Amino acid sequence: MTKTDKLYERRKNSVPNALGIFNPSSIVAAKGAIITDADGRELIDFAGGIGVNNAGHGVPEIIEAIQKQAEKFIHASFNVSIYEEYLDLTEKLCELLPHGGPTKAMLTLSGAESIENAIKIARAVTGKSGIICYDGSFHGRTMMAMTLTSNVKYKEGAGPYAPEVYRLEYPYYKASMANRMTQDEFDDLMIMKLHKTFSSNVSVSQTAAIILELVQGEGGFTVASKKYVQYLRKFCTENNILLIFDEVQSGFGRTGKWAAYEHYEVTPDLSTWAKSMGGGMPIGAVMGKQEIMDAIKPGLIGGTYLGNPLCAVASLASINFMQKNNINAAGEKVGKTVKAHFVKWQSTFPNHITDVRGLGAMLAIEFSNPKTKLPDGEITKKIVNRCLEKGLIVITSGTYGNCIRILSPLFIEDAILEKGLSILQSVIEEEIQKAS
Repeated sequence: MTKTDKLYERRKNSVPNALGIFNPSSIVAAKGAIITDADGRELIDFAGGIGVNNAGHGVPEIIEAIQKQAEKFIHASFNVSIYEEYLDLTEKLCELLPHGGPTKAMLTLSGAESIENAIKIARAVTGKSGIICYDGSFHGRTMMAMTLTSNVKYKEGAGPYAPEVYRLEYPYYKASMANRMTQDEFDDLMIMKLHKTFSSNVSVSQTAAIILELVQGEGGFTVASKKYVQYLRKFCTENNILLIFDEVQSGFGRTGKWAAYEHYEVTPDLSTWAKSMGGGMPIGAVMGKQEIMDAIKPGLIGGTYLGNPLCAVASLASINFMQKNNINAAGEKVGKTVKAHFVKWQSTFPNHITDVRGLGAMLAIEFSNPKTKLPDGEITKKIVNRCLEKGLIVITSGTYGNCIRILSPLFIEDAILEKGLSILQSVIEEEIQKAS
C-alpha cells in the first residue's frame, strides 16, 4: 500500500464519506505547477486547487508576506481593531476592478460567503426578495448559495431551500445548435424566456437581483452569450434589479482578463470573488457600486474572521505578483495553447468529444457516448484516474460530470503545459479506443 493509499485509509476513520474526492491524489509539497505527492512522485497540476492557484504554488512573495504578518499579529477582528492590511487590499481591489465609478469592497472568507452577502445586500438595498439564477450554476454549499446552485448532487436531501429563488435557462449557444438556429435567433429566444419568467413566475416589482456566472464553473465552463448579457444589463437597470456577476472561479486572469465581465463591456452592480484572489489563503470579497454598498444598514454585514490579516496580506501579495508578471497575458497564452489541442482532439474524435468551450484559459472538453448520444461521465472518471497514474492531476465538471476542465496555474512553464497536454491526449486516445 502506498503512502497516498494509507492517507485515504486514515481519511475513512475521521472524515465524512460525503466530503467528495475529485481526484484521488495527495500532496506534501508544491512549486509552480508541480505537486509532490506523499510517495515522492511529481505530478503536473491541471486542477489548481479548483481554480485557486492561478499564480502557481509556492510564490515567494506570498510566503514572505504571510510570515512577516504572522510575526506582527494574526487576528484582531476588523470590527474591533482596524488594521492597514485590510484597507490595503480593499483599496487595491477597488482600483483594479471599478464598478463604473466609485467602488467599495467587503472581505469574506470564501466564495459561498461572498454569495450569501451579495444576496443579502441586494435584498436590503432594493427592498425586494426575488432572486433569479440559472440552470447549471454553482454558487456554493451554504444555504442561499446551495439554493442558487443548480446541480442536485450538491443539495439533495438538504432542503427545504431558501425561498424566492427562480431559475432560468443558461444562455449558452452550443456550436451544434447551428443547424437549428443562428446565434442571434438563440439570443432572441433566451431574451424571450427572460421576459416570460417575469410574467409567469415572479414580477419585476418583487425581484431584487439576477445572479450569473459569465463562465459556469461546475456547470462545465459554458459561456454566456454577449448579446444576452448586454441586454440583461439594460433590463436590470430599467427595472431596478441588481445585476450580480459571480467571478469566484473566472476572476484574476483565468479568462485572460482580471474579470470575465471585461469581455462583455458590461459592469455589474455587485460582484463576488474568492479562489485565486487569495493566492491559496481562504479569502473572498463582495464588490459593488459605492451607492449600493453604502445603502445597507450598519451591522447587516460582517463577521469575526472576515479580512483576516494573514489572508489579506497573502491576497495583496498575490495580486501584486500577478499584476507585475502580467497574469492576463499568461491566461491568454495558456488558453490559446490548450484550445488548439482541444480543437484538434475534437476533430479526431468528433463522436466522443462533442464540445470545446470556455473563455481564455478557462476551458473544458465535453464527452458524449456515441452510441446513446448521452453525456458520458464514465469515461471522464477513467480519464481522471488514468491521468493520475501517468503523473497528471485533472478534474471533471458539468452537470453530468462529463467534462474535463483545465485550471492549471497560469504561469506554468511551456514544457510542463505541453507535457501535461500530451499525457491527457494519450489517455483520451486510450480510453476512447477501449470504449469503441
